[in-house]
Amino acid sequence: MTETFSDDRIRQHRSADATVTLTLDGAPLAGREVTLEQTRHKFLFGCTGFELIDLANGTSQDPEADARNAELWEGLFNFATLPFYWGRFEPERGKPATEPLLKTAKWFADRGHPVKGHPLAWHTVSADWLLDLENEEIARVQVERIKREVGDFAGVIDMWDVINEVVIMPIFDKYDNGITRICRDIGRIPMVRMVFDAAREASPNATLLLNDFDMSAAYECLIEGVLEAGIKIDVLGLQSHMHQGYWGEEKTEAILERFSRYGLPIHFTETTIVSGEIMPPEIEDLNDHQVDSWPSTPEGEARQADEIERHYKTLLAHPSVEAVTYWGMNDAGMWLGAPGGFVGLDGTPKPAYDRLHHLVNDEWGTPATTVATDEDGRLRFNGFLGDYRITCDGRQVDFKLEEAGTARLDIALD
Repeated sequence: MTETFSDDRIRQHRSADATVTLTLDGAPLAGREVTLEQTRHKFLFGCTGFELIDLANGTSQDPEADARNAELWEGLFNFATLPFYWGRFEPERGKPATEPLLKTAKWFADRGHPVKGHPLAWHTVSADWLLDLENEEIARVQVERIKREVGDFAGVIDMWDVINEVVIMPIFDKYDNGITRICRDIGRIPMVRMVFDAAREASPNATLLLNDFDMSAAYECLIEGVLEAGIKIDVLGLQSHMHQGYWGEEKTEAILERFSRYGLPIHFTETTIVSGEIMPPEIEDLNDHQVDSWPSTPEGEARQADEIERHYKTLLAHPSVEAVTYWGMNDAGMWLGAPGGFVGLDGTPKPAYDRLHHLVNDEWGTPATTVATDEDGRLRFNGFLGDYRITCDGRQVDFKLEEAGTARLDIALD
């Protein structure tokens, strides 16, 4: 895939040639200079919001640093994922940590950023107290847990990774846990049905994802079985933790073609590209790679910036992809201690941050730009789908570009 071909496809799928006719007090706003600015992308450029929980709750140990992190976060992203790992969310039965996450979700939502909860059902980081229950009881409280969270957060979080990593769930053998027990007992597809039915009942209009790291035919078989069973999946989640090296365009495009054939939107839900030493290829479970130090390097940071650009361009060039979530903005706190963030341990943005910032805000965005209307009050531009604002003489009006192709809008600056 050449860069030109990629850029052409991105424009084809993500932008519109817009003709906007402006009027003021019923008359065309002819020959006037106005300011045009994109205020939000339709495409979901996501990241974990874990790092900003303390800031949102007023419990930050370093408010200045966290405020800077928030500024950096909003410089790149418009979509947050928050943690609902059952073992941490409700370590003691009946005492869920609802309030801090609700405050955090509202903090993002108040800034115009949609939020996704991750995950409602997963065999890892599960609640230890489930092991004291019989399988039938585990299934019952899993359903109750889903209905509680989806209901409590409705209107603030309306998108959920309902179940995570089902392919491995019933055969997971690293340690005993309640979720593997019931999945082994009832089977993968009944498990998916049970948790999706619970989430759908609690919030019929929520966007519900099936999410997995397994990009093999096993995930395809699961998806096909789920769909044939009549279970409604809104979005397919594909993980892309590239600790063992960048996938490359050919592999990524092949994965996209395989999973887009189901006709469902695709979210790349967990993306990581490291800026240090690549994890050895012989490691099968990424969790087994335990090192005392995994530093970012200048060479790695240059490579990461190039690979971030290539990966995001490959994803935006495919029409099925609606979101990309990066799995951690800061090296501090990254999964497995990997140097995978956009911001180093010293709080300084890496080259990858600057590269993606340019793509999102300049190459794919429309910064505040002065343009002139013609004699009929029209202005023409090509813009990426999303929200826009036009300002003239202290008056402003907002509008949206919703669909790729061409758009004609009549807008009054009254």
